[in-house]
Amino acid sequence: MNFPSVFGTFKEALVITFFVLIILLIVEYIHVQTQGRWSRSFQNKEWFQIILSGLLGSTPGCIGAYTVVSLYTHGLVGFAALVTTMIATFGDEAFVILAMIPETGLILIGVTFLIGILVGFIIFYFEKKNKKVYFQARGHLELHKGEDVKCKCLHIRTLKQFYSNISFDRAILLTVIILFFVFMLTGDIGPETWNWVKVTFVLLLAITIFIIATVPEHFISQHLWKHVIRKHLLRIFLWTWGTFLFLLVLNQFLDINHWIHTNPVYMMALSIMVGIIPESGPHLIFITLFAQGQIPFSILMANSIVQDGHGMLPLLAESRKQFIYVKLINMVAGAIFGYTALAIGI
Repeated sequence: MNFPSVFGTFKEALVITFFVLIILLIVEYIHVQTQGRWSRSFQNKEWFQIILSGLLGSTPGCIGAYTVVSLYTHGLVGFAALVTTMIATFGDEAFVILAMIPETGLILIGVTFLIGILVGFIIFYFEKKNKKVYFQARGHLELHKGEDVKCKCLHIRTLKQFYSNISFDRAILLTVIILFFVFMLTGDIGPETWNWVKVTFVLLLAITIFIIATVPEHFISQHLWKHVIRKHLLRIFLWTWGTFLFLLVLNQFLDINHWIHTNPVYMMALSIMVGIIPESGPHLIFITLFAQGQIPFSILMANSIVQDGHGMLPLLAESRKQFIYVKLINMVAGAIFGYTALAIGI
């Protein structure tokens, strides 16, 4: 393990943390601006949450998964929607399979989406039938009474007042976000090439800069600092980076790819077990083996159902218990659909 590798995991953890915080900030902003009306209508339509979460999970990469985790930790989507996303997503491996074998990649995305929707509605059915929510996020969204409950943005007099004596909190936040924005543009942080992931990051950072630059001090101090940064920043970053470092050390002593290659008899079970790893990398071996005709589609599908790239790392920071629940459900789904497909010769 060398310094460049450790620094690489640091940058990757930083990008993930920033993305989750940006989503949380935007959600908080919309919640305050609408006085919570949008979230109430969203919370009352769990069938819509499940379908939307499945679509977000089906987008290549981890951005959709991060978004749903952020909504879940704010109590805006239910556990069924969270599980749907994590079954539908299989992280950065989606980019690889679409590049190597695009037809199979599209089929796999469609299959995991449908399985995610099915499992999501099964969980929703049992919750509704028993009239209880089995697993629920704590929920962090709050509205405060007073003059600044609704953000009054873009009023010239108000903006002049903000910047005639700019607060330390606003100055620090603007400086950090603008620097991150510049580093993202130059490729020092995040994707080095311009693709839809980088464009999404840049647009969200621009929105974040606008929000921080125009909201009242109440939003900066109470909603942003107190609700978003103090509750989430350090915990998400430390758990994410700690997981990356653990996997980095583990790979020094165990060649996971070689281990998979030398255990073909237990490949289905291995594909499910390896799916637990919250990392993009070990799972690529299944794509390679399938492309070479060495494993059937069922094994690739089972691994894709269980694994979610880095998508679950923010949830690991919020609740280890719910992280385990999601992984267990995904493993059961992967085993059921994987072994069934294998038995019928898929």
